[in-house]
Amino acid sequence: MSDDLLEIFVTEGRELVDQAAQDLHALERAPEDGGALESLFRAVHTLKGSAGLVGFAPMAELFHVAEDRLSDVRRGDLRLTPDLAEALLSAVWQAGRWLDETAAQGRLPHAAPVAPLLAALSQTDGAQTEVPEPEGDASPSEWAADLLTPSLDRPGPYVAFRYTPRPDSYFAGEDPVATVAAVPDLQRLTVAPRAAFDTSPYDPFTCNLVLSGLSTASLEAVRSAFRLVADEVELAELGGATPAGDGPRAPALAVRSLRVEGARVDALAAAVDELVVAKNSLAHLTNELARSAEPQVARTLAAAQADLDRRLGRLHDTVTRLRLTPLAPLFRRFPALVRQTAASLGKSAELVLSGEDVEVDKSLVDGLFEPLLHLVRNALDHGVEPRDARRAAGKPAATALRISARPVGDEVAIEVADDGRGLDLQKVRRVAAERGLLEEAALAALSDAEAAELIFRPGFSTASAVTDLSGRGVGLDAVRAAVASLGGRVEVASTPGTGTRITLLLPVRVRLARLMVVEAGGETFGVPLESVVETARVDAARLTSVRAGRALVWRERPLPLIELSDLLRLPRAAGAHDELKLLIVQTGDELAAISVQAFGARLEAPLRPLGGLLARVPGLAGTTLLPDGRVLMVLDVAELVG
Repeated sequence: MSDDLLEIFVTEGRELVDQAAQDLHALERAPEDGGALESLFRAVHTLKGSAGLVGFAPMAELFHVAEDRLSDVRRGDLRLTPDLAEALLSAVWQAGRWLDETAAQGRLPHAAPVAPLLAALSQTDGAQTEVPEPEGDASPSEWAADLLTPSLDRPGPYVAFRYTPRPDSYFAGEDPVATVAAVPDLQRLTVAPRAAFDTSPYDPFTCNLVLSGLSTASLEAVRSAFRLVADEVELAELGGATPAGDGPRAPALAVRSLRVEGARVDALAAAVDELVVAKNSLAHLTNELARSAEPQVARTLAAAQADLDRRLGRLHDTVTRLRLTPLAPLFRRFPALVRQTAASLGKSAELVLSGEDVEVDKSLVDGLFEPLLHLVRNALDHGVEPRDARRAAGKPAATALRISARPVGDEVAIEVADDGRGLDLQKVRRVAAERGLLEEAALAALSDAEAAELIFRPGFSTASAVTDLSGRGVGLDAVRAAVASLGGRVEVASTPGTGTRITLLLPVRVRLARLMVVEAGGETFGVPLESVVETARVDAARLTSVRAGRALVWRERPLPLIELSDLLRLPRAAGAHDELKLLIVQTGDELAAISVQAFGARLEAPLRPLGGLLARVPGLAGTTLLPDGRVLMVLDVAELVG
């Protein structure tokens, strides 16, 4: 089997699995949703056809039965009960696991027996379903031989097909004519009624056609054209015929989309980032030349540089948007996981999803599953009370667990919230003391918000025993580290008896950051301009000593003065200075003045999140390259000052 066919099988299959899971989730909330039912039926039907195309019999067999169950529901012969929905969801997630194995191994997996899944589908509401044996391609027979006539203009060989669409194919979203039109090298096509028309109760919405034809393409190419309706097609390989005349040709279908390998988009994005760095270097040289050039030449250089900046900015914006993808595929992986995890803990949970259509960089979708899974398991294991305790507290027996996303400026906020017991901050302090994370005096001095942050310390855990979910030494610090590696940060808010909300704030996409270059302690750093309210030069005589520090009055407002070198634990510049260079920065609702050694250039550059050991260093937002090729560490001012 060709690698291309397997790649299409995996790519399309994953999309269909996501769609089917979404539709099942919608039907659980609104069983009367006809649109979701039709969408689910089409996804299951297509999964069955795709499995048949690649010869994956267990999956084709499983989804043949699933399709029969859904056909019964559509006709009104069967209700979509919770048991049936659970059985269908189990089949869908099994398909997802098969697809993952296929992608990892580069071949179809050795599938485990699907008898339990078939039994769950067949026994729903006491119904039994006969599972048909898969049929192979038909050998040349009378129907195929009838297509060979002297009027054919090529000697063959040929692949004959007989396509018998289901009577309800129109309602399933199929277009038999368009399907046949996609057959390559079509030499002959005949269209005939499957049965004699009865004009009195004629139903124009019922498909009563049989489409037969010949193609000079390979058997695999013809099979690929019918991959979505593989169970409705018979194929046969035939010899040649006497050439004569012209046979009809079907029009080609228009291409609606283009699938591009993710690595190619990544390479394109990296190349554009390098162009931005080269542009910054060119800007530096242009400025140097403009100082010594004639005014007209200087103006021309400046105009050309500005035009290049605009065009490259648009290119960078376009390329980064290519990588944007909805959060829906990520979110749809959690309904079944929440249900299974809650059941294993003897609890009940209802997952509420919102914001699935929010688009983020593909790296976030790929990298957030493990952190979110850890948060969900932590909420169900530690945050949610048992059923009896919830009833005693006047809460519903089933907890409401919410995963939501919303845009916040250039960032996206992804929240995992429960309505459980909330954080017991006294217990948090006690556990932190027992594990030696902080001295008791320091713990007592912490505010409630600061104490809540202790749950993200390495080694912190309130689990009293090792289970499948807890007590194995992997705590919420792993979540914070994973989010930091993606360029984000984690916040926690909790109310005793009401619940806990953990928010992940991440950049929507790699963007061109507007930076100011500054010097401190003999080193060079970048400061995001979005954090800077103003730059100022202040006479040192205006400073006032306050306790162990200094302050100044800026625009009739007292501000604390902070040395950037002190924040970074670097040596201060030697000697006294009559004039201070200050960055007036905003952190939340507060302002502060940060003293730097020198101001540098302003530039736009791609900001890359930190990885490895640097991902755990507080106060760093990422890195970029200076025009001379040096690496510039970009500071997270809010985290440094806060």
